[in-house]
Amino acid sequence: MKQVIEKIRSVWANKWVKFSVVSLLYILWFVVWTRNLWWLLGVAVIYDLYISRYIDRLWLNRYRAYKKEHKLFRKTMEWVEALLFAVVVVVPLKIYFFGMYVIPSSSMEQTLLTGDYIFVSKLHYGPKMPNTPISFPFVQNTLPLTKTTPSFVDWIQWPYKRLAGRDVVRNDDVVVFNFPEGDTVALGTIQIPNEYGQPIPMDVSTSSYYELVRSLGRERVYKDLKVVYRPVDKRENYIKRCVAVAGDTLQVVDGNVYVNGQPQKEIPGVQYLYMVNVSGPTLGERVFERLGVNLDEVEYYAESGCYLMPLTAAGVEQVKALPEVTGVTRYIKRLPSESIFPHDPQRYPWTEDVFGPLWVPKAGVTVPLTVDNLPLYERIIRNYEGNTLRVDMADSTIYINDAPATEYTFQMDYYFMMGDNRHNSADSRFWGFVPVDHIEGKASFVWLSITPGKNLFTGIRWSRMFRGIE
Repeated sequence: MKQVIEKIRSVWANKWVKFSVVSLLYILWFVVWTRNLWWLLGVAVIYDLYISRYIDRLWLNRYRAYKKEHKLFRKTMEWVEALLFAVVVVVPLKIYFFGMYVIPSSSMEQTLLTGDYIFVSKLHYGPKMPNTPISFPFVQNTLPLTKTTPSFVDWIQWPYKRLAGRDVVRNDDVVVFNFPEGDTVALGTIQIPNEYGQPIPMDVSTSSYYELVRSLGRERVYKDLKVVYRPVDKRENYIKRCVAVAGDTLQVVDGNVYVNGQPQKEIPGVQYLYMVNVSGPTLGERVFERLGVNLDEVEYYAESGCYLMPLTAAGVEQVKALPEVTGVTRYIKRLPSESIFPHDPQRYPWTEDVFGPLWVPKAGVTVPLTVDNLPLYERIIRNYEGNTLRVDMADSTIYINDAPATEYTFQMDYYFMMGDNRHNSADSRFWGFVPVDHIEGKASFVWLSITPGKNLFTGIRWSRMFRGIE
Protein backbone atom coordinates (compact mmCIF):
# COMPACT_ATOMS: atom_id res chain seq x y z
CA MET A 1 0.00 0.00 0.00
CA LYS A 2 2.84 2.36 0.88
CA GLN A 3 4.43 1.74 -2.50
CA VAL A 4 1.15 2.56 -4.26
CA ILE A 5 0.89 5.86 -2.39
CA GLU A 6 4.49 6.74 -3.22
CA LYS A 7 3.84 5.91 -6.87
CA ILE A 8 0.78 8.20 -6.94
CA ARG A 9 2.81 10.98 -5.33
CA SER A 10 5.60 10.64 -7.89
CA VAL A 11 3.09 10.72 -10.76
CA TRP A 12 1.29 13.76 -9.31
CA ALA A 13 4.64 15.54 -8.90
CA ASN A 14 4.87 15.73 -12.69
CA LYS A 15 3.78 19.22 -13.78
CA TRP A 16 2.20 17.92 -17.00
CA VAL A 17 0.03 15.50 -15.01
CA LYS A 18 -1.14 18.34 -12.73
CA PHE A 19 -1.84 20.55 -15.74
CA SER A 20 -3.81 17.79 -17.52
CA VAL A 21 -5.95 16.84 -14.51
CA VAL A 22 -6.75 20.43 -13.46
CA SER A 23 -7.48 21.45 -17.07
CA LEU A 24 -9.84 18.50 -17.54
CA LEU A 25 -11.78 19.33 -14.38
CA TYR A 26 -11.85 23.01 -15.32
CA ILE A 27 -13.17 22.30 -18.83
CA LEU A 28 -15.86 19.92 -17.54
CA TRP A 29 -17.06 22.51 -15.02
CA PHE A 30 -16.62 25.87 -16.70
CA VAL A 31 -16.90 24.97 -20.40
CA VAL A 32 -19.04 21.84 -20.77
CA TRP A 33 -21.43 22.41 -17.84
CA THR A 34 -21.86 26.16 -18.43
CA ARG A 35 -21.94 25.74 -22.24
CA ASN A 36 -19.69 28.81 -22.60
CA LEU A 37 -16.61 28.55 -24.84
CA TRP A 38 -15.17 31.84 -23.52
CA TRP A 39 -14.14 29.94 -20.38
CA LEU A 40 -11.55 28.09 -22.52
CA LEU A 41 -9.34 31.17 -22.06
CA GLY A 42 -8.84 29.99 -18.48
CA VAL A 43 -6.83 27.02 -19.76
CA ALA A 44 -4.07 29.50 -20.66
CA VAL A 45 -3.97 30.64 -17.02
CA ILE A 46 -3.75 27.02 -15.84
CA TYR A 47 -0.94 26.39 -18.35
CA ASP A 48 1.02 29.32 -16.98
CA LEU A 49 0.34 28.23 -13.38
CA TYR A 50 1.79 24.74 -13.87
CA ILE A 51 4.03 24.91 -16.96
CA SER A 52 5.32 28.27 -18.27
CA ARG A 53 5.34 30.26 -14.95
CA TYR A 54 5.51 33.45 -16.99
CA ILE A 55 3.44 35.52 -14.53
CA ASP A 56 5.73 34.37 -11.69
CA ARG A 57 8.82 35.62 -13.49
CA LEU A 58 7.15 38.82 -14.68
CA TRP A 59 5.49 39.94 -11.46
CA LEU A 60 4.81 37.45 -8.64
CA ASN A 61 8.44 36.76 -7.70
CA ARG A 62 9.12 40.50 -7.28
CA TYR A 63 5.84 40.88 -5.34
CA ARG A 64 6.82 38.08 -2.93
CA ALA A 65 10.29 39.53 -2.41
CA TYR A 66 8.91 43.02 -1.71
CA LYS A 67 6.34 41.60 0.72
CA LYS A 68 9.07 39.67 2.56
CA GLU A 69 11.16 42.81 3.06
CA HIS A 70 8.35 45.16 4.19
CA LYS A 71 6.49 44.08 7.31
CA LEU A 72 3.57 46.55 7.12
CA PHE A 73 2.97 45.74 3.45
CA ARG A 74 3.16 42.02 4.25
CA LYS A 75 0.61 42.27 7.06
CA THR A 76 -1.76 44.33 4.92
CA MET A 77 -1.52 42.04 1.92
CA GLU A 78 -2.11 38.94 4.08
CA TRP A 79 -5.52 40.35 4.92
CA VAL A 80 -6.17 41.31 1.30
CA GLU A 81 -5.12 37.88 0.04
CA ALA A 82 -7.31 36.13 2.62
CA LEU A 83 -10.29 38.24 1.57
CA LEU A 84 -9.66 37.62 -2.12
CA PHE A 85 -9.28 33.91 -1.48
CA ALA A 86 -12.62 33.85 0.36
CA VAL A 87 -14.34 35.67 -2.50
CA VAL A 88 -12.76 33.50 -5.20
CA VAL A 89 -13.70 30.27 -3.37
CA VAL A 90 -17.06 31.13 -1.81
CA VAL A 91 -18.66 33.04 -4.69
CA PRO A 92 -18.45 30.11 -7.17
CA LEU A 93 -19.78 27.76 -4.46
CA LYS A 94 -22.68 30.16 -3.87
CA ILE A 95 -23.43 30.46 -7.59
CA TYR A 96 -23.09 26.83 -8.60
CA PHE A 97 -23.78 24.65 -5.57
CA PHE A 98 -25.67 26.03 -2.58
CA GLY A 99 -27.11 29.03 -0.81
CA MET A 100 -27.71 29.82 2.86
CA TYR A 101 -30.90 31.61 3.83
CA VAL A 102 -32.60 32.60 7.07
CA ILE A 103 -36.39 32.39 7.51
CA PRO A 104 -37.54 35.96 8.33
CA SER A 105 -41.28 35.40 8.86
CA SER A 106 -43.87 32.85 9.95
CA SER A 107 -45.33 32.20 6.48
CA MET A 108 -44.02 28.59 6.41
CA GLU A 109 -44.83 27.59 10.00
CA GLN A 110 -44.81 24.86 11.23
CA THR A 111 -42.65 23.39 8.47
CA LEU A 112 -40.10 26.18 8.90
CA LEU A 113 -39.86 28.56 11.83
CA THR A 114 -38.73 32.16 12.03
CA GLY A 115 -35.01 32.02 12.80
CA ASP A 116 -34.33 28.79 10.91
CA TYR A 117 -31.15 28.91 8.81
CA ILE A 118 -31.57 26.65 5.81
CA PHE A 119 -29.32 25.05 3.23
CA VAL A 120 -30.63 25.47 -0.33
CA SER A 121 -29.42 23.16 -3.08
CA LYS A 122 -28.83 24.89 -6.41
CA LEU A 123 -27.73 21.64 -8.04
CA HIS A 124 -31.21 20.19 -7.67
CA TYR A 125 -32.90 22.32 -10.35
CA GLY A 126 -29.62 23.47 -11.92
CA PRO A 127 -27.68 26.63 -10.97
CA LYS A 128 -29.10 29.86 -12.36
CA MET A 129 -26.38 32.09 -13.79
CA PRO A 130 -26.31 35.72 -12.55
CA ASN A 131 -28.24 38.31 -14.54
CA THR A 132 -26.25 41.11 -12.90
CA PRO A 133 -22.55 40.16 -12.87
CA ILE A 134 -21.24 43.42 -11.36
CA SER A 135 -22.34 43.52 -7.73
CA PHE A 136 -21.05 43.60 -4.16
CA PRO A 137 -20.55 39.97 -3.01
CA PHE A 138 -22.59 38.22 -0.31
CA VAL A 139 -25.49 40.73 -0.20
CA GLN A 140 -28.77 40.64 -2.10
CA ASN A 141 -29.63 44.15 -3.27
CA THR A 142 -28.42 46.88 -0.91
CA LEU A 143 -24.98 47.67 0.47
CA PRO A 144 -24.24 46.69 4.09
CA LEU A 145 -25.39 49.20 6.72
CA THR A 146 -27.71 50.91 4.21
CA LYS A 147 -31.38 50.47 3.32
CA THR A 148 -31.56 52.15 -0.08
CA THR A 149 -28.07 52.14 -1.66
CA PRO A 150 -27.97 49.47 -4.41
CA SER A 151 -25.28 46.82 -4.12
CA PHE A 152 -25.14 46.36 -7.91
CA VAL A 153 -24.88 48.24 -11.17
CA ASP A 154 -27.06 47.24 -14.10
CA TRP A 155 -24.79 48.45 -16.91
CA ILE A 156 -24.35 44.81 -17.91
CA GLN A 157 -27.34 42.46 -17.92
CA TRP A 158 -26.99 38.83 -18.97
CA PRO A 159 -29.99 36.86 -20.27
CA TYR A 160 -31.53 34.03 -18.28
CA LYS A 161 -29.48 30.84 -18.34
CA ARG A 162 -29.77 27.74 -16.17
CA LEU A 163 -27.26 24.89 -16.10
CA ALA A 164 -28.24 21.22 -16.10
CA GLY A 165 -29.56 19.99 -12.76
CA ARG A 166 -30.67 16.76 -11.14
CA ASP A 167 -34.42 17.35 -11.39
CA VAL A 168 -37.20 19.82 -12.14
CA VAL A 169 -39.53 21.65 -9.76
CA ARG A 170 -42.21 19.21 -8.64
CA ASN A 171 -45.48 19.51 -6.74
CA ASP A 172 -45.02 20.09 -3.01
CA ASP A 173 -41.30 20.96 -3.24
CA VAL A 174 -40.21 23.72 -0.84
CA VAL A 175 -38.60 26.25 -3.17
CA VAL A 176 -36.51 29.41 -2.79
CA PHE A 177 -37.13 31.99 -5.53
CA ASN A 178 -36.81 35.68 -6.34
CA PHE A 179 -39.93 37.63 -5.41
CA PRO A 180 -41.82 38.19 -8.70
CA GLU A 181 -43.34 41.53 -7.67
CA GLY A 182 -39.89 42.70 -6.54
CA ASP A 183 -39.11 44.11 -9.99
CA THR A 184 -40.28 47.51 -8.76
CA VAL A 185 -39.72 48.52 -5.13
CA ALA A 186 -40.81 51.53 -3.10
CA LEU A 187 -38.34 52.59 -0.39
CA GLY A 188 -38.66 55.01 2.51
CA THR A 189 -41.39 55.91 5.00
CA ILE A 190 -44.85 57.32 4.45
CA GLN A 191 -47.37 58.91 6.80
CA ILE A 192 -50.56 56.90 7.32
CA PRO A 193 -53.39 57.51 9.80
CA ASN A 194 -53.71 55.22 12.81
CA GLU A 195 -57.01 54.06 14.33
CA TYR A 196 -57.45 57.51 15.89
CA GLY A 197 -56.80 59.36 12.64
CA GLN A 198 -53.33 60.54 13.72
CA PRO A 199 -50.53 60.30 11.09
CA ILE A 200 -47.75 57.84 11.92
CA PRO A 201 -44.68 56.94 9.84
CA MET A 202 -44.68 53.52 8.17
CA ASP A 203 -41.59 51.86 6.70
CA VAL A 204 -42.71 50.43 3.34
CA SER A 205 -39.53 48.43 2.61
CA THR A 206 -41.38 45.14 3.24
CA SER A 207 -44.52 46.16 1.33
CA SER A 208 -45.23 45.29 -2.28
CA TYR A 209 -44.95 48.30 -4.59
CA TYR A 210 -48.03 47.13 -6.50
CA GLU A 211 -50.10 46.79 -3.33
CA LEU A 212 -49.00 50.30 -2.30
CA VAL A 213 -50.12 51.63 -5.69
CA ARG A 214 -53.50 49.93 -5.32
CA SER A 215 -54.03 51.28 -1.80
CA LEU A 216 -52.36 54.73 -1.97
CA GLY A 217 -52.38 55.59 -5.68
CA ARG A 218 -49.47 55.78 -8.08
CA GLU A 219 -49.11 59.56 -7.76
CA ARG A 220 -48.62 59.50 -3.99
CA VAL A 221 -46.21 56.56 -4.13
CA TYR A 222 -43.93 58.36 -6.60
CA LYS A 223 -44.28 61.65 -4.74
CA ASP A 224 -43.51 60.45 -1.20
CA LEU A 225 -41.27 57.42 -1.78
CA LYS A 226 -38.18 56.41 -3.71
CA VAL A 227 -39.12 53.95 -6.47
CA VAL A 228 -36.38 51.71 -7.89
CA TYR A 229 -36.17 48.81 -10.35
CA ARG A 230 -34.34 45.57 -9.53
CA PRO A 231 -33.15 42.87 -11.97
CA VAL A 232 -34.44 39.33 -11.43
CA ASP A 233 -31.43 38.05 -9.47
CA LYS A 234 -31.43 41.11 -7.18
CA ARG A 235 -35.02 40.76 -6.02
CA GLU A 236 -35.73 39.57 -2.48
CA ASN A 237 -35.60 35.83 -1.82
CA TYR A 238 -38.86 34.13 -0.85
CA ILE A 239 -39.48 30.55 0.26
CA LYS A 240 -42.81 28.78 -0.29
CA ARG A 241 -44.20 25.38 -1.22
CA CYS A 242 -44.87 24.76 -4.91
CA VAL A 243 -48.48 23.56 -4.95
CA ALA A 244 -48.91 23.57 -8.75
CA VAL A 245 -46.42 23.29 -11.63
CA ALA A 246 -46.70 24.40 -15.26
CA GLY A 247 -49.73 22.84 -16.95
CA ASP A 248 -51.60 22.10 -13.69
CA THR A 249 -55.04 23.45 -12.85
CA LEU A 250 -55.29 24.66 -9.27
CA GLN A 251 -58.34 25.34 -7.13
CA VAL A 252 -58.77 26.20 -3.46
CA VAL A 253 -62.11 25.09 -2.03
CA ASP A 254 -62.89 26.17 1.53
CA GLY A 255 -59.15 26.44 2.19
CA ASN A 256 -58.29 23.01 0.77
CA VAL A 257 -55.99 22.84 -2.26
CA TYR A 258 -56.92 20.73 -5.29
CA VAL A 259 -54.56 20.16 -8.22
CA ASN A 260 -56.02 18.71 -11.41
CA GLY A 261 -59.11 17.77 -9.43
CA GLN A 262 -57.17 15.83 -6.77
CA PRO A 263 -56.63 17.01 -3.17
CA GLN A 264 -53.09 18.04 -2.27
CA LYS A 265 -51.23 15.38 -0.30
CA GLU A 266 -51.34 15.79 3.46
CA ILE A 267 -48.54 17.99 4.78
CA PRO A 268 -48.17 17.76 8.59
CA GLY A 269 -46.81 21.29 9.01
CA VAL A 270 -49.68 23.12 7.26
CA GLN A 271 -51.59 25.56 9.48
CA TYR A 272 -55.08 27.01 9.05
CA LEU A 273 -57.00 29.57 11.07
CA TYR A 274 -59.44 28.26 13.67
CA MET A 275 -61.98 29.94 15.94
CA VAL A 276 -61.52 28.50 19.42
CA ASN A 277 -64.31 29.20 21.93
CA VAL A 278 -63.45 29.03 25.61
CA SER A 279 -65.41 29.25 28.85
CA GLY A 280 -64.03 30.78 32.00
CA PRO A 281 -60.49 32.27 32.08
CA THR A 282 -58.41 33.00 29.01
CA LEU A 283 -55.75 30.61 27.83
CA GLY A 284 -52.30 31.21 29.30
CA GLU A 285 -49.10 31.81 27.35
CA ARG A 286 -47.83 28.37 28.35
CA VAL A 287 -50.71 26.78 26.47
CA PHE A 288 -49.72 28.54 23.25
CA GLU A 289 -46.06 27.70 23.84
CA ARG A 290 -46.93 24.03 24.30
CA LEU A 291 -49.00 24.10 21.10
CA GLY A 292 -46.20 25.84 19.20
CA VAL A 293 -48.54 28.73 18.32
CA ASN A 294 -47.01 32.11 17.48
CA LEU A 295 -48.53 34.60 19.93
CA ASP A 296 -48.20 37.40 17.37
CA GLU A 297 -50.79 35.60 15.23
CA VAL A 298 -53.37 35.05 17.99
CA GLU A 299 -56.39 37.33 18.30
CA TYR A 300 -58.77 37.28 21.27
CA TYR A 301 -62.34 38.62 21.22
CA ALA A 302 -63.34 39.11 24.85
CA GLU A 303 -67.01 39.81 24.17
CA SER A 304 -67.51 36.35 22.65
CA GLY A 305 -64.76 34.47 24.49
CA CYS A 306 -63.27 33.41 21.19
CA TYR A 307 -59.68 33.07 19.94
CA LEU A 308 -58.63 33.21 16.31
CA MET A 309 -55.39 31.25 15.94
CA PRO A 310 -53.38 29.16 13.45
CA LEU A 311 -53.27 25.43 14.15
CA THR A 312 -51.98 22.28 12.51
CA ALA A 313 -54.18 19.17 12.38
CA ALA A 314 -52.35 17.80 15.43
CA GLY A 315 -52.76 21.15 17.19
CA VAL A 316 -56.53 21.05 16.66
CA GLU A 317 -56.76 17.76 18.53
CA GLN A 318 -54.65 19.14 21.38
CA VAL A 319 -56.84 22.24 21.66
CA LYS A 320 -60.04 20.19 21.67
CA ALA A 321 -58.68 18.23 24.64
CA LEU A 322 -58.31 21.38 26.80
CA PRO A 323 -61.05 21.49 29.48
CA GLU A 324 -61.78 25.20 28.99
CA VAL A 325 -62.34 24.86 25.23
CA THR A 326 -66.01 24.53 24.22
CA GLY A 327 -65.65 24.50 20.42
CA VAL A 328 -63.15 24.60 17.55
CA THR A 329 -64.26 25.76 14.09
CA ARG A 330 -62.24 26.17 10.88
CA TYR A 331 -62.24 29.81 9.71
CA ILE A 332 -62.88 30.38 5.99
CA LYS A 333 -62.42 33.76 4.31
CA ARG A 334 -65.22 34.34 1.80
CA LEU A 335 -65.20 38.11 1.19
CA PRO A 336 -63.48 38.89 -2.16
CA SER A 337 -60.70 41.48 -2.11
CA GLU A 338 -58.78 43.50 -4.70
CA SER A 339 -55.57 42.38 -3.01
CA ILE A 340 -56.17 38.80 -4.25
CA PHE A 341 -54.73 37.86 -7.66
CA PRO A 342 -55.64 38.84 -10.36
CA HIS A 343 -56.88 41.95 -8.49
CA ASP A 344 -60.19 42.06 -10.34
CA PRO A 345 -62.92 41.02 -7.86
CA GLN A 346 -65.68 41.78 -10.36
CA ARG A 347 -64.50 39.09 -12.79
CA TYR A 348 -62.67 36.91 -10.25
CA PRO A 349 -64.33 37.14 -6.78
CA TRP A 350 -61.63 35.06 -5.12
CA THR A 351 -60.25 34.93 -1.58
CA GLU A 352 -57.37 33.10 0.14
CA ASP A 353 -59.75 30.18 0.83
CA VAL A 354 -61.97 30.28 -2.26
CA PHE A 355 -59.69 30.55 -5.28
CA GLY A 356 -59.72 29.36 -8.90
CA PRO A 357 -59.90 27.17 -10.83
CA LEU A 358 -56.73 28.59 -12.37
CA TRP A 359 -54.54 27.03 -15.08
CA VAL A 360 -50.80 27.49 -14.55
CA PRO A 361 -49.08 28.59 -17.82
CA LYS A 362 -46.67 26.22 -19.54
CA ALA A 363 -43.96 27.07 -22.12
CA GLY A 364 -45.10 26.50 -25.71
CA VAL A 365 -48.82 26.34 -24.90
CA THR A 366 -51.10 28.81 -26.68
CA VAL A 367 -54.24 30.19 -25.03
CA PRO A 368 -56.99 32.40 -26.44
CA LEU A 369 -56.92 35.99 -25.15
CA THR A 370 -59.99 37.99 -24.22
CA VAL A 371 -60.55 41.03 -22.05
CA ASP A 372 -62.04 38.64 -19.46
CA ASN A 373 -59.01 36.35 -19.06
CA LEU A 374 -56.36 39.02 -19.76
CA PRO A 375 -56.03 39.94 -16.04
CA LEU A 376 -54.69 36.40 -15.43
CA TYR A 377 -51.88 36.72 -17.98
CA GLU A 378 -51.27 40.48 -18.26
CA ARG A 379 -48.28 40.51 -15.93
CA ILE A 380 -46.74 37.49 -17.67
CA ILE A 381 -47.06 39.06 -21.12
CA ARG A 382 -45.74 42.48 -20.12
CA ASN A 383 -43.39 42.06 -17.13
CA TYR A 384 -41.99 38.53 -17.34
CA GLU A 385 -41.84 37.96 -21.10
CA GLY A 386 -41.06 41.54 -22.15
CA ASN A 387 -43.87 42.47 -24.53
CA THR A 388 -45.79 45.70 -24.92
CA LEU A 389 -49.47 45.32 -24.16
CA ARG A 390 -52.50 47.59 -24.49
CA VAL A 391 -56.24 47.25 -24.88
CA ASP A 392 -58.42 49.40 -27.11
CA MET A 393 -61.43 49.80 -24.83
CA ALA A 394 -63.59 51.02 -27.75
CA ASP A 395 -63.74 47.57 -29.38
CA SER A 396 -61.93 45.43 -26.72
CA THR A 397 -59.08 44.67 -29.12
CA ILE A 398 -55.87 43.47 -27.42
CA TYR A 399 -52.56 44.62 -28.92
CA ILE A 400 -49.28 42.83 -28.18
CA ASN A 401 -46.19 44.56 -29.59
CA ASP A 402 -48.62 46.85 -31.49
CA ALA A 403 -50.23 43.93 -33.37
CA PRO A 404 -53.80 42.72 -32.72
CA ALA A 405 -53.74 39.51 -30.70
CA THR A 406 -56.47 36.95 -30.07
CA GLU A 407 -54.13 34.36 -28.53
CA TYR A 408 -50.79 34.13 -26.76
CA THR A 409 -48.04 31.48 -26.61
CA PHE A 410 -46.10 31.34 -23.36
CA GLN A 411 -42.30 31.43 -23.49
CA MET A 412 -41.59 30.09 -19.99
CA ASP A 413 -42.92 27.65 -17.42
CA TYR A 414 -44.65 29.08 -14.35
CA TYR A 415 -45.41 27.84 -10.84
CA PHE A 416 -47.96 28.55 -8.13
CA MET A 417 -46.49 28.91 -4.62
CA MET A 418 -48.22 28.92 -1.23
CA GLY A 419 -47.00 29.18 2.34
CA ASP A 420 -47.74 26.37 4.80
CA ASN A 421 -49.12 28.95 7.23
CA ARG A 422 -52.05 29.45 4.92
CA HIS A 423 -53.61 32.54 6.51
CA ASN A 424 -50.39 34.39 7.20
CA SER A 425 -48.53 34.05 3.91
CA ALA A 426 -48.06 36.54 1.08
CA ASP A 427 -47.90 34.09 -1.80
CA SER A 428 -49.21 33.38 -5.31
CA ARG A 429 -52.77 33.95 -4.15
CA PHE A 430 -51.78 37.62 -3.84
CA TRP A 431 -49.20 38.18 -6.60
CA GLY A 432 -49.72 35.35 -9.07
CA PHE A 433 -47.33 33.06 -10.88
CA VAL A 434 -43.60 32.52 -10.32
CA PRO A 435 -41.60 32.31 -13.60
CA VAL A 436 -38.98 29.59 -14.00
CA ASP A 437 -36.23 32.23 -14.35
CA HIS A 438 -36.96 33.32 -10.74
CA ILE A 439 -36.32 29.85 -9.25
CA GLU A 440 -33.16 29.74 -7.10
CA GLY A 441 -33.09 26.27 -5.57
CA LYS A 442 -34.69 23.60 -3.40
CA ALA A 443 -34.70 23.93 0.38
CA SER A 444 -32.84 20.87 1.73
CA PHE A 445 -32.37 21.05 5.50
CA VAL A 446 -32.16 23.32 8.55
CA TRP A 447 -28.53 23.67 9.62
CA LEU A 448 -29.11 26.16 12.46
CA SER A 449 -32.18 27.47 14.28
CA ILE A 450 -32.26 30.36 16.75
CA THR A 451 -35.34 31.55 18.62
CA PRO A 452 -36.14 35.17 17.59
CA GLY A 453 -35.03 37.66 20.22
CA LYS A 454 -32.37 35.32 21.61
CA ASN A 455 -28.70 34.92 20.74
CA LEU A 456 -26.47 32.09 19.59
CA PHE A 457 -25.73 31.04 23.17
CA THR A 458 -29.24 31.05 24.65
CA GLY A 459 -31.60 30.61 21.72
CA ILE A 460 -30.44 27.57 19.71
CA ARG A 461 -33.29 25.14 19.01
CA TRP A 462 -31.23 21.94 19.07
CA SER A 463 -34.14 19.72 18.04
CA ARG A 464 -34.29 21.45 14.65
CA MET A 465 -30.60 21.14 13.81
CA PHE A 466 -29.97 19.31 10.51
CA ARG A 467 -33.66 18.53 10.12
CA GLY A 468 -34.65 17.71 6.55
CA ILE A 469 -37.29 19.85 4.83
CA GLU A 470 -40.24 17.93 3.38
